[in-house]
Amino acid sequence: MSTDVGRPQHLTVHEARQRLEHERNSRLVQLRAIEAGAGPAEADLRNAQTAAIQRTLKEIEAAGQRLLDGTYGTCSSCATAIPAERLEILPYVRFCVTCQQRST
Repeated sequence: MSTDVGRPQHLTVHEARQRLEHERNSRLVQLRAIEAGAGPAEADLRNAQTAAIQRTLKEIEAAGQRLLDGTYGTCSSCATAIPAERLEILPYVRFCVTCQQRST
């Protein structure tokens, strides 16, 4: 018997779009904070953080495109549905857990 009674199995397009927008805005705030607060002694750390955030922003943009083309929520490797719970946590994720673990 499932304990997920009443819990949606998939995010709606609206929910996915909202989550992606929230993630994007959060990352942009982080970038601004890094640019405003880091001194010259912290250049290496600032560069690493900036690069990581920019990679995430690209992933968010790619997820938005998948949303538009109808492939959002489908694993890019095995083509199975990515669980809604995973998409709630990482709305820009491209892989199911199994395929993600294989790639790392």
